[in-house]
Amino acid sequence: MQERSLILFTLATVNFTHIVDSMLIMPLGDIFIELFGISAAEYSYLVSSYAIAAFISSLFGVFLLDRFDRKKALVFIYTGFAIGTLMCAFAESYLALLLLRFGTGLFGGMIGALVLSVVSDLYLFKERGAAMGILFAAFSAASALGVPIGIYLAAKGDWQTPFLIIGIIGLAISTFIMFKFPSMTAHFQAVEKKPSFTETISAITDDSNQVNALLAGFILVLAHFMIIPFISPYMIKNVGFTQMEISYQFFLGGLATVVSAPIVGRLTDKLGVMKVFTVVMIISFIPTMFITTMGQQPLWYGLIFTTMFFVFASSRMISPNTIISASAPTANRGSFMSIKSALQQFAIFLSAIISGAIVTIEEGVYQHYWYVGLLSVLFGIISIFLVKRLKVAKGN
Repeated sequence: MQERSLILFTLATVNFTHIVDSMLIMPLGDIFIELFGISAAEYSYLVSSYAIAAFISSLFGVFLLDRFDRKKALVFIYTGFAIGTLMCAFAESYLALLLLRFGTGLFGGMIGALVLSVVSDLYLFKERGAAMGILFAAFSAASALGVPIGIYLAAKGDWQTPFLIIGIIGLAISTFIMFKFPSMTAHFQAVEKKPSFTETISAITDDSNQVNALLAGFILVLAHFMIIPFISPYMIKNVGFTQMEISYQFFLGGLATVVSAPIVGRLTDKLGVMKVFTVVMIISFIPTMFITTMGQQPLWYGLIFTTMFFVFASSRMISPNTIISASAPTANRGSFMSIKSALQQFAIFLSAIISGAIVTIEEGVYQHYWYVGLLSVLFGIISIFLVKRLKVAKGN
């Protein structure tokens, strides 16, 4: 039990560094737009380059993750991610940073799937909600601590510093996993032999529950991520935040979700997925539309709705991921999680491209952002009906 807790909290730390890295581009968006002289659409390519690379690598993970010891796979993938992040600190142009973010995404794309696979192997469905709450609390901690510190370092020094620090920390954690984690091969026992390419795909596509789970996860991420790329640039240009005040947005939002995420996880275990998910999703529409239609406002007013968004946007991911992760049996869970991760990254890529195509910069402010908010709400409504169709697979 103690070893299991050590693994869970280490994986939460892996999530922490991974999330801080993937989130940093967005709050620093205004810096990159001015530094490199790029348009809103070009900025969306910078955001989405990591995601499209992660999508590609996740597809390879479908055929690889279940074939290796989870520990060895995690060490290899996470080390590559840490090195990629470290190299981003030395990018001197928009193109160089774009390519390095793509390279980092090739490794980072499989981290989420692998972490969820390990947690699903360690925790039964009935106790998985609490474990998921810990993992998603890493998002909160990343928002409350990692991103604000990164913004502060970028504002006071240069934008490269946060990437340098994350890369070094990542290498240290990877070394810890190499020497302290046990071998994790329990998933081998669920299959008699290593499946072929066709068998791997068929195990997922022949199961309507797994297909529905993947579709639900894809739409859920579209709903979640649609407004995120432009939140920070919009709050600066349209609402009146400074670059330093953007750190307050992440600090307060992250701090609030550090508290709310474990609570939502426990409520999911107690009340059920659909009850918690439906209520949280509907409430999340309120800050979504307030943020995307907001004009010049006092700092406190903007922070109320960004904090609400952080709390309910992160909370609406916990309950459905509890049942989505339980939609696949143990034997092909790694492959299923890889496809889930691939589709998630493609959804992030797609939402960044869509929002970048809709939002324009006119006379120094962002226009048409509220259209993106409406799309987010629409996808959120669709996801409620999709998640309702899911069932818990055998072995969970």
